[in-house]
Amino acid sequence: MLEELFVSRVRVKILQLFLTAPQESLFHVREIVRRVSEEINAVRRELARMEKFGEVTSEWRANRRLYRFRKDYVYYKELLSLVAKSTGLGGNLIKNKNKLGKIKFAFVSTLFLKGVSSSQGDIDLLVVGSIVLPELQAIIADEQAKRESEINYSFMDEAEFKFRVKRRDPFILHVLIQPKVMLIGDEDELLEGVMV
Repeated sequence: MLEELFVSRVRVKILQLFLTAPQESLFHVREIVRRVSEEINAVRRELARMEKFGEVTSEWRANRRLYRFRKDYVYYKELLSLVAKSTGLGGNLIKNKNKLGKIKFAFVSTLFLKGVSSSQGDIDLLVVGSIVLPELQAIIADEQAKRESEINYSFMDEAEFKFRVKRRDPFILHVLIQPKVMLIGDEDELLEGVMV
């Protein structure tokens, strides 16, 4: 978990809040306190540190100081990946990996992680392998209920995946070139047959 990498439990919670919120979300200190269930002074202290190191930026609106995570922060993609693998849909897939069968690859779209609605043809989640479908559907249904929105996902066995890559299937090529966070498997191996 992130707490293994970061000493402050409060900072971990604030990172999870910022990085799982819809893109460009602004948060007031009291809203952050309510959402992370921590003391206001601890939250203020962490926000000050995060602003000092360039992770967040703040602005004043109507006598309220609002914070947002900086998308240009040097470690933004790495932190997004860490949060994706430890919380929400990604965290549940990794935690329940053994119940889900033999997964070769699983990834989530970066746009999905940023809270951007998927457009026609986009996939939020792709899972490749011998999958126990009821287990996967239960995890997805749980996440859909939490998000109150549908998750656009696809699954296939490894033979079908390789066949579709070899045939240069437009759907698979589109899914594979979209920005993503690998949850299970190696991205280089995933893209092996595509970049020929």
